[in-house]
Amino acid sequence: MDKTYKSTLHACYLGYISQAIVNNLAPLLFIIFQNEYSISFEMIGRLILINFGTQLIVDALAVKFVDKIGYRISAVAAHFFCVLGLIGLGTLPGLLSRPYLGLIMAVVLYAIGGGLIEVLISPIVDSIPSDAKASAMSLLHSFYCWGQVAVVLISTLFIKIAGEGRWYILPIMWATIPAYNFFKFMGVPMVPAIPEHERIPVKILLKSRLFLIAMILMVCAGASELAMSQWSSLFAQKGLKVSKFMGDLLGPCLFAILMGLVRILYGIYGHKINLKKALLASSVLCLICYNIAVFAQIPIISLLSCALCGLSVALMWPGIFSLTSEKYPGGSTAMFGILAIFGDLGCSVGPWIAGLISDYSQKSAKLVEFGGIYGLNPQQVGLKTGIFAAAVFPLLMIIGLSLFKNKNKPAIINI
Repeated sequence: MDKTYKSTLHACYLGYISQAIVNNLAPLLFIIFQNEYSISFEMIGRLILINFGTQLIVDALAVKFVDKIGYRISAVAAHFFCVLGLIGLGTLPGLLSRPYLGLIMAVVLYAIGGGLIEVLISPIVDSIPSDAKASAMSLLHSFYCWGQVAVVLISTLFIKIAGEGRWYILPIMWATIPAYNFFKFMGVPMVPAIPEHERIPVKILLKSRLFLIAMILMVCAGASELAMSQWSSLFAQKGLKVSKFMGDLLGPCLFAILMGLVRILYGIYGHKINLKKALLASSVLCLICYNIAVFAQIPIISLLSCALCGLSVALMWPGIFSLTSEKYPGGSTAMFGILAIFGDLGCSVGPWIAGLISDYSQKSAKLVEFGGIYGLNPQQVGLKTGIFAAAVFPLLMIIGLSLFKNKNKPAIINI
């Protein structure tokens, strides 16, 4: 890695930590929101859908304007919206007569920042001169995991010490990190964007069968990761009857630790590993983890399976980025933006489907009766059914990877 861009790399690391904050703080507060504002599982799932749906729209717009206005302005704007949204999360529900509307407004604001970060940070790191770009990408994405770990640990301890009634302080406290990075991105050096005449046009990318498969894989990667990470806290507490403190530590926290460790290890040793084979093995393990989480009769086994899922999804998002970048080295920001669009589509649809099916399953007399045979109440039946439905995504990931060319040379595209 070129030492000239060391400060740029550090800013990118903080950028992914900022994204981890905006994506993972609210799920830790879902139980509090449900108790304080009387919102349903579907409404909780809708907040996740709005978050990643907004990021998806921003990704689509960013494909058009980021290369024109430049990385720096876009990165600064991204962190500005993250700060506004986090402060809004702590203040707007208490200021408005309809608290749920305040939650939605805050989510939309920080999702704009999260969407821009997703489109920007990976191509910035990919543009920095390096002989091991796949490893660099995996190491970068590990900082998302460590950000998630920090959010879960610090937030869980804060709520345990300060009490659930002071939850609104947390988002404002976490807003200090994107606020710092807002100023940091103003001064770090940037690699010039790929000249327009060297970029692969979007319409050409979209005609490539291999790229279409990559887009589907990104949907599956986002859904496989987020359906488990976004619901694991609530699933542990209401689906497995584990305390919030232990559920958060052994669920989303351990999930993020395992995901981060795998990404760091791949960042160090990735040049010795076949990425496609690693992704296939990860997808199989992910499918197994989903099923154990749902069907295991012992709560601690289910909870540990939720955590182990973090290990299985670790390489999915950065791995598909790297595989596609190898095939289309002239893809530029537009390519990363399109992949991020479909990744965020998976991130939004996966958890929302899990929440929707959870609500419907609780209203099914047959499912509730069947669950009662195994000592499950309606909420437990609903949550387990929702998580089980999301297992379709790692299954589709296995199928998609088997169709992806296993060649190292770039794809040939006629422009």
